[in-house]
Amino acid sequence: MRKLFHTTAALSVLLATSMTVNAADVTARPAPYAPPPPVYAPPPFSWTGFYLGGNIGGAWARRDVTDTFFGVNFNPGNNNGVFIGGGQLGFNWQIGWGLIGFEADFDGAANNNNTGTVFIPTLGSIQVTSNNRWITTLAARFGVTNGPWLFYGKAGGGWVGSDDFTVTNLTTGSSITASNNNTNSGWLVGAGIEWAFAPNWSAKVEYNYLGLDDRTFTVPAGSPFLAGDTFTQSNRNIQMVKVGINYLFNWSSYRY
Repeated sequence: MRKLFHTTAALSVLLATSMTVNAADVTARPAPYAPPPPVYAPPPFSWTGFYLGGNIGGAWARRDVTDTFFGVNFNPGNNNGVFIGGGQLGFNWQIGWGLIGFEADFDGAANNNNTGTVFIPTLGSIQVTSNNRWITTLAARFGVTNGPWLFYGKAGGGWVGSDDFTVTNLTTGSSITASNNNTNSGWLVGAGIEWAFAPNWSAKVEYNYLGLDDRTFTVPAGSPFLAGDTFTQSNRNIQMVKVGINYLFNWSSYRY
């Protein structure tokens, strides 16, 4: 009887120990690995696409106006700056960090500064006038980007619309006006910085230099003064500084 009791007690202790060890094994087993949920990453900003916008700024014109009879310069040096404003449209194609594209813009000019007066003893005070009224350009754009920043250059051509060329004798009040059909165009270079400050919106500041062709006007025979004299506008250029804003119809989304 005593042996049976001891045997039963030993089996009970062994069974309890085994259950404790198995329970410890179950609780100590690590939970299966669960990967974290994926995090959404927005696509990087791209400048590729069409854009449309507006601009304002200032323009400074330079020209020399000389004649063949007296050889004087009626309008030497730079004219005062004038206000310009208008719009632009274009297309960008981004390749890696580089960018190529084109841009066309049109600006009106609030200009009454392109006049010059010279006193000629035999005639009196002679004034020449021809004001630029609008400027339009078409140029290629090329640059490098750093995310929302774009540093670019421009190269192309431009056209300027001007009033008729007028020669006035301020002493007598006589005036000669002629529509000048000479080509009023030239070459363009420029540079600028553009910043995409919000989804699909960017702001820019740029400088442009427009070098224009020479223009000539010959006073017709029968004119009350200076008949046959030829006036030449040379060394003509327009420098422009503009700020603008664009809406980008780009092909990728952009989120901050």
